Amino acid sequence: MGRGKIEIKRIENATNRQVTYSKRRTGIMKKARELTVLCDAQVAIIMFSSTGKYHEFCSPSTDIKGIFDRYQQAIGTSLWIEQYENMQRTLSHLKDINRNLRTEIRQRMGEDLDGLEFDELRGLEQNVDAALKEVRHRKYHVITTQTETYKKKVKHSYEAYKTLQQELGLREEPAFGFVDNTGGGWDGGAGAGAAADIFAFRVVPSQPNLHGMAYGGNHDLRLG
Repeated sequence: MGRGKIEIKRIENATNRQVTYSKRRTGIMKKARELTVLCDAQVAIIMFSSTGKYHEFCSPSTDIKGIFDRYQQAIGTSLWIEQYENMQRTLSHLKDINRNLRTEIRQRMGEDLDGLEFDELRGLEQNVDAALKEVRHRKYHVITTQTETYKKKVKHSYEAYKTLQQELGLREEPAFGFVDNTGGGWDGGAGAGAAADIFAFRVVPSQPNLHGMAYGGNHDLRLG
């Protein structure tokens, strides 16, 4: 018994469709190879699956480009002429845009103004004024942002300085002690009527015995 006749229509099941494509693709490639060997024919096959996967076969005596060139000669037309013309039109359009942009840039710089009418000059002036306002606005924004940033840096530096000052136990104002020198000068000579010498020093918290001390006759600090 022979095979049952298969109705030629789209296979709805995606898995079955892919399996059928793979089997029949292999069969077509085999037939093309046999035709090339048996008949010395130049055969080219290009296939794309429903998933976009690409397959091709070409006779060993030629290549795909050679097949296309012979095809164009046979039908007397070019497969690329329309695409080439579209590319030429696109290139021409881009050149026009580039030329207009260059002209506008030169005019905004005060060049090539001789051919402009009054309305065009007024429109150009308005555009330049609007651009200048935007530039100034941006400049002031940058200045304000940088100023705020510098203020924050200065504030952080001052806070770090105060913290370090507290850790070291230093004070802003120095404490003063008095040493009476009524008994004589530092060299042991007579010093009647001599003024009291004043020395500045800082009280260190790590030495609490120095806090609250009154320096007079009983606590005479002298440089020996």
